[in-house]
Amino acid sequence: MARTQYERITTKQTLNRVKEERMPFDWSINPYRGCGHGCSFCYARAFQSFIGMGAEDEFQHHIFMKSNAAEALEKQLSSAARKFDHDIEAMRRSIGQVTIGTATDPYQPIESKEGITRECLKLLAKYRISTSITTRSPLVLRDLDILTQMENVSVNMSLNTLNGDIIRKLEPASPHPEGRLDTIHRLSAAGIRTGLFVAPVLPFLTDKESELRELLLQAKVRGVSFAMISLLRLSRDVKKWYIETLKHQFPEVVQPYRELYAQGAYAEEHYVRSFKSMAARLQNECELNGLTTEASAAGVSQSGTIGSGTSQVEGAQVEGARDQLRSVQNLVAPAQPRKLPQPAAPVSGDELMPDVEQLSFPF
Repeated sequence: MARTQYERITTKQTLNRVKEERMPFDWSINPYRGCGHGCSFCYARAFQSFIGMGAEDEFQHHIFMKSNAAEALEKQLSSAARKFDHDIEAMRRSIGQVTIGTATDPYQPIESKEGITRECLKLLAKYRISTSITTRSPLVLRDLDILTQMENVSVNMSLNTLNGDIIRKLEPASPHPEGRLDTIHRLSAAGIRTGLFVAPVLPFLTDKESELRELLLQAKVRGVSFAMISLLRLSRDVKKWYIETLKHQFPEVVQPYRELYAQGAYAEEHYVRSFKSMAARLQNECELNGLTTEASAAGVSQSGTIGSGTSQVEGAQVEGARDQLRSVQNLVAPAQPRKLPQPAAPVSGDELMPDVEQLSFPF
């Protein structure tokens, strides 16, 4: 087994502007480059070429840690605050949404030791920035003391199957599905808005409708607020590594993959259309359509009755899903008491208070 190398680097800026208009956020933060979870299909493997590295095993076993990420973030946010004469609310509105973990997991194993993500999260809380976190790891629970004090925060748990064998073979160091579901439960119980990212769905391995429905229902029982479902994309560098992994783990699907992705990074059009239709149907059935609660109420009322914009067929599907959900609720055992990850030191009130407010005093 390859030994993981950790390398400290410095960054000029931690907040990075997202220029892609289709993305639902304005800024991204990635405290690390490379990821110890080692997911063979990870799109971020392709980014290695930007720094002269390959998308292969190096992605998992050579991790770059942005050791000054918090300091650089403090500099960016304090500068923004000065532009608005320290009007924190105006600054917050101007910055918009920040997402942590767009190209690497911010709670990969080394974070338990380094705490870089935690220090960045303190600053986002301090400046009241709207924040979204995407991770596969229960380690995010360590930072509940910060998350529960943030005004607008959500956590998206990535999980594309309940099959632990597939997880272990294709995501060799990522947490078990049950651990991720338990994390959803604990975050939701603490009042944190949680989402499920069923991503990426892997053709021939995790794309069965019945299994995806079961995954959505298991997450809903544990309090997930919404779900997003997306299909595997294979850029050239990622495709090479992923296919090699399949040769060892699931050789029977190698040829079907070559045929399905023969035209490039995306699956052939007929499969994509069928998949999108299925995904939309499942989200509708489970009432996890990726929208806010208020927006989704247009289709399903708060009382649980089908709205006027829903067809009789769709209504029957939703009712069937509710029946299945009730069955799942009866089967799911109460969460067993588990020791939560704990920070080295609890966050203090001063750490989460803007400097201008720390200087104020009553007359």
